Amino acid sequence: MAIELTPQLRERIENTIRFLAVDAVQRANSGHPGAPMGLAGPAFELWDSQLRFDPSDPDWPMRDRFVLSNGHASMLLYSLLYLYGFGLSEEDIQNFRQLDSKTPGHPEYGETEGVEITTGPLGQGISHAVGMALGGRMARDQFGGAEGGGGEDEGTGAPGGHFVYGIAGDGDFMEGISGEASSLAGHLKLGNLIFLYDDNSITIDGGTDLAFTEDVGRRYEAYGWQVLGPLDGQDHAALRAALEEAKSDVERPSLIITRTVIGLGSPAVAGKSKAHGSPLGAEEIARSKEKAGWPLEPEFLVPEDVAAYFAERSAAKRAEREALDVHSAAWREAQPERARAWDAARRRELPQGLGARLAEGMDVDAATRKHSGSVLEKLSGLVPYMAGGSADLAGSAAPPILKEVGVVGGPGAFYAGRNVHFGVREHAMAAVTNGLALDGTFLPYSGTFLIFSDYMRPAIRMAALMKLRSIFVFTHDSIFVGEDGPTHQPIEQLDSLRAIPGLTVFRPADGIETAMAYAWILERAEGPAMLSLTRQTLPALQRAAGFELEEVWKGAYTVREPEGDLDVVLLASGSEVALACDAAAKLDGEGIRARVVSVPCLELFESQPDAYQTALVPDDVPAVAVEAGRGESFRRLVGRRGLVCGIDRFGASAPAADLAEKFGFTPDGLSSKVRDFLA
Repeated sequence: MAIELTPQLRERIENTIRFLAVDAVQRANSGHPGAPMGLAGPAFELWDSQLRFDPSDPDWPMRDRFVLSNGHASMLLYSLLYLYGFGLSEEDIQNFRQLDSKTPGHPEYGETEGVEITTGPLGQGISHAVGMALGGRMARDQFGGAEGGGGEDEGTGAPGGHFVYGIAGDGDFMEGISGEASSLAGHLKLGNLIFLYDDNSITIDGGTDLAFTEDVGRRYEAYGWQVLGPLDGQDHAALRAALEEAKSDVERPSLIITRTVIGLGSPAVAGKSKAHGSPLGAEEIARSKEKAGWPLEPEFLVPEDVAAYFAERSAAKRAEREALDVHSAAWREAQPERARAWDAARRRELPQGLGARLAEGMDVDAATRKHSGSVLEKLSGLVPYMAGGSADLAGSAAPPILKEVGVVGGPGAFYAGRNVHFGVREHAMAAVTNGLALDGTFLPYSGTFLIFSDYMRPAIRMAALMKLRSIFVFTHDSIFVGEDGPTHQPIEQLDSLRAIPGLTVFRPADGIETAMAYAWILERAEGPAMLSLTRQTLPALQRAAGFELEEVWKGAYTVREPEGDLDVVLLASGSEVALACDAAAKLDGEGIRARVVSVPCLELFESQPDAYQTALVPDDVPAVAVEAGRGESFRRLVGRRGLVCGIDRFGASAPAADLAEKFGFTPDGLSSKVRDFLA
């Protein structure tokens, strides 16, 4: 006989969640107890009555996803994972926020089983969740065989029938990225996205009325969301009814406004900002436990009846999974080709000889943004699980609309296309791209001008933290944007992006390098990667004898080799490689022998053996680097005494040729600088 969830047992369960959080924060002397105390009831209701998961298989692809966008409430999530049996131990809970623990200060994807996404920077969680929901919808229409724009396929066993649930707080809704992403979610009719709004009216500095008095519900209605509530966070029946109603609206994402009390149960700090980010302290913990009728000892108490209930519910969740697996097997038998295609997508299967296939026909003069578009056109057929789009810049090939794969929201099945119109929403675009990667079916890319990477940087950093296979395509990568002027001319962006650990940055010099950059990203990347591409046409490089395509994957290689002993090594990336070759030819006429090294990817070059690096850039030969930006990333290659020919100011509004002359990025200008340096 199933254990009955009586009001008394529910209260003990909620107090277990609350005081696990309180005790862990106190033990760590660091953390946020208030939100877990206020959210214990709503979160338990959501997980117990709605969320589909199997604790013994956290990566089961048919599971529902849960996103704790207000990640400072991480002990709420850890308590639930611990109680449901996801592999966390009592020791893990006790080691909250300690070095190398499975319970870090904010949830971290890949570090703790059951954590779907790294959260912490407010607004990022709910914004990534939009991408996760979009990935589910696209998987349903493209692999599951669903028709039309809406119906749920929860019990069919086909891909994409899951929901993305989450909790977000006032801080999430203040951050602008959440507005961009939520606007897109409403436009895309993501009825599989359901969020609880933890409306506790408190921020660190005090009440939300200090700076936040808008009507969030009406704003979300304007975005195209179904808005339910406000509900009392302790009214479990009302919340369950709202969750069921949210699930029934297949064409609108849902926001359930849930009124909670931060620090619920604490006599001194409940409803106050003091509950947000500091331990309660031993005396207040004692008062809170006494008020709740909770034993003062032991710490981290899980009563026997509570443990028994969670053990039973975990078994029930596994049984639900087994029942759905029967439907999945039937779907696979009925749809073998779709099943194989879905499996291939999730395994990231690639055709043989991808690099050579992408490089074929690319040895022509063109802007590298155009080369990128050509490569993506090829990939649309070769890799049928790639999907993406740009921030209203498809006309600038960043990236282009791929004609053969349709548009999400276009004719026919609403989610059957693989082109996504993100609109002018660079902040959200990067997060949604990451969310698509987190969903696990599609390999996503997104594009805009390099200058707007500044908008996207927080989500790019999140991709690096999570080691996501997100691809960020940037064009208009230097002052040679021209007349648009310094507001659109990136100077410091490449250096700042190269500084992000785990992000692989390619700046290709022609079509061959562009093709091989994409091939490396698809075949070898273990995290996010980006391409920095030109607006202007570049010549196809004339490479040194014996060049092989895979040399691009070493990050740097010789393009031009002079006869005789070297006098100088010129290092360049992107559009400056051809410039360096022209300058080297001028120097050669003056008896100065210059090797030209193309450096499409600094990170890959620095990962090569020392012998290769030294052979390419000898320690006893002067080195000069050239890049039409700040260029300080090259300092570690040329050394303290080497020369970096970059730009140490913002650009100017003028034709590209005039800018090249002004800033010295001409063969005469560069050769003169090298000559003076050697002298």
